[in-house]
Amino acid sequence: MVVLSQPTAAPDLDEETKVEVASSEDLPWICVVWDDPVNLMSYVTYVFQTVLGYDRKRANELMMQVHTEGKAAVSSGSKDKVETDVKKLQIAGLWATMQQAG
Repeated sequence: MVVLSQPTAAPDLDEETKVEVASSEDLPWICVVWDDPVNLMSYVTYVFQTVLGYDRKRANELMMQVHTEGKAAVSSGSKDKVETDVKKLQIAGLWATMQQAG
């Protein structure tokens, strides 16, 4: 004998479903430092320490990424914060740009 289950009630179609979609304004920004033929590796490490506050080990890792891969994302956050980081790095003589993550 086959027993059929009772049909379940249809979902309430009037129920509101909230979906959060990240707008481009919500996405974080990143500061990218590009390799250049001018600055010494030791100077780039020094700038990452003094301008961005990294310890020597992390600053050296980021410098090596810039050197070997041609670029590195060195900071992220709000547009204003990253814009400030880019300006400070440029004043220090590094080639820095910003872009929106995502």
